[in-house]
Amino acid sequence: MRNALRELRRRPGRFGPVTAALILLTVLLLFLGGLLDGLYIGATGALRAQRAAVVVYSADANDSIIRSRVNETTRAKVEQVTGVTTVGGLGISLLGAKVPGETTLADAAVIGYQLPPKGVPAVPPAGDAWADRRLEAFGVRVGQTLELGPRQIPIHVRGWVEDTNYLLQGALWVAPDTWRHTQNASRPDAPFAPGEFQVLVADGPGDPTALARRIDRATGNATVTLTKDEAVLAAPGTRQQKSTFNGIIAVTFVVVGLVVALFFALLTLERSPIYGVLKAIGTTTRRLFAGVLLQALIVATSAFVIGGLITLGLTSLLPARIPIQLVGSRAITTFAGILLTAAIGGAISLRRIARIDPVTAIGTGT
Repeated sequence: MRNALRELRRRPGRFGPVTAALILLTVLLLFLGGLLDGLYIGATGALRAQRAAVVVYSADANDSIIRSRVNETTRAKVEQVTGVTTVGGLGISLLGAKVPGETTLADAAVIGYQLPPKGVPAVPPAGDAWADRRLEAFGVRVGQTLELGPRQIPIHVRGWVEDTNYLLQGALWVAPDTWRHTQNASRPDAPFAPGEFQVLVADGPGDPTALARRIDRATGNATVTLTKDEAVLAAPGTRQQKSTFNGIIAVTFVVVGLVVALFFALLTLERSPIYGVLKAIGTTTRRLFAGVLLQALIVATSAFVIGGLITLGLTSLLPARIPIQLVGSRAITTFAGILLTAAIGGAISLRRIARIDPVTAIGTGT
């Protein structure tokens, strides 16, 4: 172990190539993870913030809020279901917003709500909105009046909320009548009558899955009810994005292991005479392998720290509109994954170390 640390201190250049490769892979892993988290958080905030246990869609909506429509008759049936304690309407319109002093339209999700989600205050007065801070990147400021959709419906920004967006569009949380007026003016081909919403959010004690089944039975299967977690993953593209990015991240971790394995395999071959001498004076294979493993972990840790700092620097230079978000849990799992794959890569050299014969190795070295 001491010899391994001494070699790292006295000959750091020997480990330069593998460290540089791991730094680049760390940056790649953190960027991919940041993009995945940014896309997921930006697309699902409006649903994740809901306090409800389930989300009720119309049966023909194919789990899409935009295509769903729930009328007052269906709502009355949902409210009568055993175990349902609260029911609220939710409607979302995706529109462009004209920002005072800006030439580029902001991407906005106008959300009409009855039950305040987590982090969102009570329903504002007609014509007002709580705006998500994502809209700051488009020049939106508190106190401004935005003009929404082709009819330029005025919406006054009353204050900020955070992490409540939908499909990467900045949320504007408004009163139900304000949403309905904006929706009907902007989409006259798909108007909503008073009391109609796209979906309902319902809460109650017990198992959400059982509650969802009771609701669908009560409505005569005129609805499809998902738990909140299922509804989050049902947001367009969310499940596909997660599976794609997770696949790329998994392959990148495999590359980390292969890089470490190749480096230490070559290093072990180069060190064979030294290992032969150490074995001849009584050093066990276990101690030699522990030294290799320690070096692999130190190199991986150093690469992660440097790669993390580079990633932080690069992301700070990116425009705020790019949906990349670095979260602590992602950094921890990436660090753990790099350590694990580096350890596995270093462990591949164990067989070669165990097979070194002192006499042959010393003879080869001389």
